Amino acid sequence: MNKQHWSWVSERLPEPARVVRWGHYGAPLLLFPTAGGDYEEVERFHLIGAIAELIEAGRVKVYSIDSIAGRTWLKGEGSPEYCSKVQNQFDAFVYHELAPLIRTDCSDQGIEIVAAGASIGAFNAVATVCRHPDVFRLALGMSGSYDLTKYLHGRMNLDFYYSSPLNYLPGLGEGPQLARLRQRYLLLATGQGQWEDPGESWRLADALGARQIPNRVDAWGREWDHSWVTWRAMLPKYLTEFA
Repeated sequence: MNKQHWSWVSERLPEPARVVRWGHYGAPLLLFPTAGGDYEEVERFHLIGAIAELIEAGRVKVYSIDSIAGRTWLKGEGSPEYCSKVQNQFDAFVYHELAPLIRTDCSDQGIEIVAAGASIGAFNAVATVCRHPDVFRLALGMSGSYDLTKYLHGRMNLDFYYSSPLNYLPGLGEGPQLARLRQRYLLLATGQGQWEDPGESWRLADALGARQIPNRVDAWGREWDHSWVTWRAMLPKYLTEFA
């Protein structure tokens, strides 16, 4: 399988940016890792293998990055304000640096990107589409952890507010961003087994629906846990349907 790496120093991130791509042609897919994951996590846990046929057939071209913001939350070493700032800068990195790289690599400066991820990766996928519907056309969220307010210890701040769709969507004014977002689609898939919280997907769906943003919640059965086994089943199904 064709594979390429990039690395550079970004003023937006507290550590070097690292990007990997699998595939040669197809719809660009930005696949966010889980909270503690690095840019090759999705390969080590066989998610790339699960969609290998789609990659080899030229249906999708997959990109992944380090979970810099997710690791910052997970470590719990910085203040809520610092972690929120990193989350907001991570979003800016994705939009201003990573999306242009993907478009250049695809030889199409207007190509629209699909975002996907599991757990906190699902949060990042949804947040990316919601903030940047001019570049990202679809979010595939699997077993999403969409409410990160537990990390704030009651200290809301603007960096977090504008990073979290659950928080800013209810107050998002009519304008180009919301109008474009109403032309996008967000698929929220969740198991109902161990360590899953389907309620987070339904809460997000309610927030999206209240603003007339197209979305769908797919609740899988109780045999589907918050695990890579579930995500390896979900991702090829939804890519086949939407990509």
